Amino acid sequence: QVQLVESGGGLVQPGGSLRLSCGASGFTFSWFAMSWYRQAPGKERELVAGISRAGSTTNYADSVKGRFTISRDNAKNAVYLQMNSLKPEDTAVYYCNARKYVENYWGQGTQVTVSS
Repeated sequence: QVQLVESGGGLVQPGGSLRLSCGASGFTFSWFAMSWYRQAPGKERELVAGISRAGSTTNYADSVKGRFTISRDNAKNAVYLQMNSLKPEDTAVYYCNARKYVENYWGQGTQVTVSS
């Protein structure tokens, strides 16, 4: 059974940091590209960051470049999102995604709220 479980969300003040984690099970993690998406209330889900299977290639949404860093540990079947200099507009539910060709899996999401 495929599972993606996000953790690390919460309430943080503007300018603060959070580190999201996503643990994977039920599939061969190293075969899948991994991504973080987010969805704010009333908005469509958007890609935040992605990382290739070996971790050698990453990509970011323009809105988070220079502030967020995606990484993965294939030995631990985990992907991470380090978020620094958080802004109120980063408030959203953050989702972990695993993708390989037509296979596409999602986690349940973790809430990130940036507010003073």
